[in-house]
Formats: sequence, structure tokens, C-alpha cells
Amino acid sequence: MIWFVGAGPGDKDLITLKGYQLLQQADMVIYAGSLVNEALLEYARPGARLYNSAHLNLEEIIALMETAHRQGENVVRLHTGDPSIYGAIGEQMERLDSMNIPYQIVPGVSSFLAAAAALQREYTVPDQTQTLIITRMEGRTPVPAAENMSRLASHGSSMAIFLSADLIERVVEELLEGGYRPETPAAVVEKASWPEERVVQGDLATIAALTREAGINKTALILVGTFLSNTGKSKLYDREFSHGYRNKT
Repeated sequence: MIWFVGAGPGDKDLITLKGYQLLQQADMVIYAGSLVNEALLEYARPGARLYNSAHLNLEEIIALMETAHRQGENVVRLHTGDPSIYGAIGEQMERLDSMNIPYQIVPGVSSFLAAAAALQREYTVPDQTQTLIITRMEGRTPVPAAENMSRLASHGSSMAIFLSADLIERVVEELLEGGYRPETPAAVVEKASWPEERVVQGDLATIAALTREAGINKTALILVGTFLSNTGKSKLYDREFSHGYRNKT
């Protein structure tokens, strides 16, 4: 079996129990070395073959999987965060499907969740925003026109922006163009949950300069929205609010 496993955001203890158990059982681990904390490889059993996919192309990765499958081995394909978000697993699954090689996906803790934890914030604030937009800035990889940053900004919701720290000036420009105000709170979280995690906080008027001053240009999330400064009161635990498990008191 080929297992696509979410490694979590960086802290080796934030991998799921299932992911941990699969690493212990794997004959081969192919990990995204440019992003995955290599401390996770300590969970692999002695003798497991380890391959850093940062040095491999798609054909080479699939060839490793196919060889292991034909030998009756278990393979863990270790992706950063959760494989479903910017995981580039689609083309791998298509190749495996064409070869009738079975696989399963094990979800992981995404870095946008670890970033909120680092800031001790919740993206959804009662009476203010109930929407979180996860996106990225267009760079070498295009973004559909309907998902242009300025269009998404028009919603005024919470935003978690991946893969864009090196383009932060353009990000800010488009967010302002889309309707966010310069005083809108913003933060950059580098390597969320890693031992070397760093957090920069400001607003849209200052966050680009603060990020450049900190020397952050990759492996970072840009977070934008009033959730960074405001809190609300949920009705869930309001004594005046009844629901299926509790009557109003």
C-alpha cells in the first residue's frame, strides 16, 4: 500500500497517531525534504529506506513507489501539513491509478491551523466573520482570474495566504485594492510550530516592511483580518441560548 501521510506543520509531535504508526511500519519513506521537519524521520523503523523528494521529479517518485509495491512493501509518502492543501498529490494519484497501485490518504494538521494556535486566535469570530479564505498569490504558478487576491479581499473575511511571503508587497497592494483598510491587522508566521517559529505582527500598512526587516521570505503564512485583534461571544455557551443539549437558564 502507498500511504500519503500529512506530516503536520513542523512540530514532530503534531503528526497524527495514525501517521506515526504508519511511519513505524513503512519499508520506504519518501518525504518532502524542503518542507518536512526531518525530526519526523526518527519515527521510521530502523532499516527503512528514506528518500528526499526535493531531489526527485515525478517520474522518479512514481518509479520508487512502483518498485516497492511490486516487492510487497509499504510506502509512506510524507507531505507537509495536510496533503489536500498545496500538496501536489493529484498527479501522483493519477499515475498510481493508471498502474492499478492502491493508495490511501491520511490527513494532517495544516500550518494555517498551527499559525492560529501560535497567535492564540480563532479565524471565525462571532458577529464579525464566519469565513476563512485559504489562498496564495500568483507567482510562477498561476491563479485563476476569479480567484485574484483583490477579488477575494472584497469579502473582508479572515484570510490565510500560503506560499506568498516573498511577494508580500504585491499581496498587500492587492488586499488594499480589494477593500481591506490599511489598519487591518496582519501577521506573518514563519515555520509555525517548529522550534525556530517566528511571528511578525502589524497591519497592512506596516506588515511588508516588518516582514522584510525580519528577513522572512519563505516557509511562512500571511494572515489578515480583524480576527487578529477582535474576539466575540459565541451563543453556544450563552446562558440565554437554548439548543438540543441545553435549555435556556
